[in-house]
Amino acid sequence: MTNFDDIRPYRDNEVRDVIERLLNGPDLIHTMLHHKFPNISSWAELPLSLAVRWLIKRELKSVNTVHDFQTLLAKYLSANVKKTTSGFTSSGLDQLDPTQNYTFISNHRDIAMDPAFLNMALHQAGRDTVEIAIGDNLLAKPLVSDLMRLNKSFTVQRSVQGIKNKYKAFTNLSSYINSRLEQDSSIWIAQREGRAKDGVDKTDPAIIKMLTMFGKKKRISFSEAINKLNIVPVSISYEFDPCDLLKAEELQTTEQHGQYEKAEGEDVQSIINGISKPKGQVHVSFGTPITGEFETAEAVADLIDLQVLSNYQLHVSNLVAFEQLDLKNTLFNGLQSDNLKQIQEKAQQALQKWRSKNATEYSEQAAEFTQRIQQYPQRLQSYILVMYANPLIEKYRMQMESMSA
Repeated sequence: MTNFDDIRPYRDNEVRDVIERLLNGPDLIHTMLHHKFPNISSWAELPLSLAVRWLIKRELKSVNTVHDFQTLLAKYLSANVKKTTSGFTSSGLDQLDPTQNYTFISNHRDIAMDPAFLNMALHQAGRDTVEIAIGDNLLAKPLVSDLMRLNKSFTVQRSVQGIKNKYKAFTNLSSYINSRLEQDSSIWIAQREGRAKDGVDKTDPAIIKMLTMFGKKKRISFSEAINKLNIVPVSISYEFDPCDLLKAEELQTTEQHGQYEKAEGEDVQSIINGISKPKGQVHVSFGTPITGEFETAEAVADLIDLQVLSNYQLHVSNLVAFEQLDLKNTLFNGLQSDNLKQIQEKAQQALQKWRSKNATEYSEQAAEFTQRIQQYPQRLQSYILVMYANPLIEKYRMQMESMSA
């Protein structure tokens, strides 16, 4: 076993064996069947299982490499995007050298769809897809682990216990990422552990520290390690968060009880929701490489945040959520009155811009968002409004801080 065998994605010579294992086991067929027919009767399960197995086997019969698997996946992703979004766009990729490998660090809204949309943008531009960093908490089920690793995902061993073991695991992970960048692959990793439930996108400096740990082995400076990583910040924005209700439940429980314990299978349900539920408009914005001299991980994290927020494409849902929020909401406690006034002015300008561009479209999107909020339990509505308003507030706050610096 090499240093990376326990964390790397599957290789081409392993793909067929993994697929045969999935086809011969019960989990893939059961999951696909119950996703398609959630209320299936017990008497119908066996014949339908046989039919589903036959269909999946036919689809996968020519899949022998990772590229084959991702090509098949791209077909279904494209169909899914047409079904669950009202449009997908990207920007900034044309400014990046296609011959270079990058560490794409993005804000984190959705477990599966964040890297999927980034890969879709790359695929549409004729570029190679990335390897995806994913926490081992999501890989507890063998089916999920196999599918993720077939899709070029590598493991972040977050559950490792003990300081020495954690240090060893993260050093190994950092070395793996560096080795892939030096060879033939770009990398995607979220800016923080876990999704931003409240819509506040903030890079955890610990991620930067982990990424640069390979530098100690190579005896290079922190700045040299950062430059080797070729970090490109990425902003991913959804008009509708497919998991907003689940996130609001978590936010309320945490506020009331100080903590939140995930139910068994909750992450899998979040993945399913993210894939299958409506997302409205989705935009991926690629920033520019972060290079230069740096003293601390915090300084790098700040630059990532600056690009993520500056390039974040606001949607009507963000504007309407901010407009509907009660100004007595605790969200505004940390804002000075002058800052709040400026944010309100900027939000009004953005609203006017949307309305002048297409008043009918704006009204329809605003009504759709309002209807979405109203269908949720009233006890959760303020949490959801905050979730959608925060990207706007943080974006404009960052603009004001940059101007005053």
